[in-house]
Parts: sequence; structure tokens; C-alpha cells
Amino acid sequence: MDWQSFYEKQSELDAHIMETQKMKEVSVIDDKILALLVEVGELANETRCFKFWSAKPSSEKSVILEEYVDGLHFILSLGLDLQFYYKEASLSLKKRETDAFLDIFTSIEHFKQEKSEASYQHLFQSYLELGNTLGFSEKDLQTAYQKKNEVNFQRQDEGY
Repeated sequence: MDWQSFYEKQSELDAHIMETQKMKEVSVIDDKILALLVEVGELANETRCFKFWSAKPSSEKSVILEEYVDGLHFILSLGLDLQFYYKEASLSLKKRETDAFLDIFTSIEHFKQEKSEASYQHLFQSYLELGNTLGFSEKDLQTAYQKKNEVNFQRQDEGY
């Protein structure tokens, strides 16, 4: 996967947001970590994987994918803020969805505590493994990320 193009697109969006919101000199790393936690929670809610008490099915794949790329935006953005870039590695086998979600929450907390290159790599890897568990292909990620990136630019221009 060409992660460099993702980082370039994210960098453009981040610069646009910081300019639009007049926050050029403000650190929002902790805000982005909280936003990532919220997005992962929203994603889990759409999959309903933990709702053993309910017979209601998960949301459509397109809804779940859109929630997933919301989290990807924040992970890329955090990497840019700290000048960490994902180095592709092989993904582990698919896990049970609940386990994959618990792993990503743990990875986010570890990254929050230790903002290091290693914790960022682990965070990114855990997130990709979650995507793999959810059945997303590289093509799915590329298409959905680009689409959501355009929506995010439009939202900023409209005063979101």
C-alpha cells in the first residue's frame, strides 16, 4: 500500500483545518487521541460485534468502512504531528472482532502514554489488523479514504 500518498493527503487536510480553525500554533495531539478513541467506539457500535444481547445485525459494510476511515484519518494525522510514519509489516491472522477492538483500544492507550515511534507503529498495525478482521481490502481503504477526505475538506469550507 502506498501510505505516503495517504500521509500527503492527510497533511493537506490538516493544514487546511488548522488554517480554517485559526489554530496554527496549537498542539491538538491529545484532542486527536480522544477523537480516535471516540471514532473507534463509534465503529464498534456500527459493527455491533459486542452486543451479544441483541439480534439486530451490524450496519452495512459501507457505513462501517466510513467509520473505519474516520479513525485512519486521526492515526495518519497523529503520525504527521509527531513525524512518525508507518512502516508496512505483515498483518496477523483475523481475530474475533471484539478482540481486535480491545487490542486497538489498548494500543491507543499505550500510544497516549508513550508517544514513541514503536508505539505508533503498533497502533497503526493494530488498526490495520482491525480493518483486516472487518474484511476491508487495500482498495476499500484507498477509495473510502479519498472519498471521506473530500467530504472533510468540504465540511471545513462550509463552516463545519
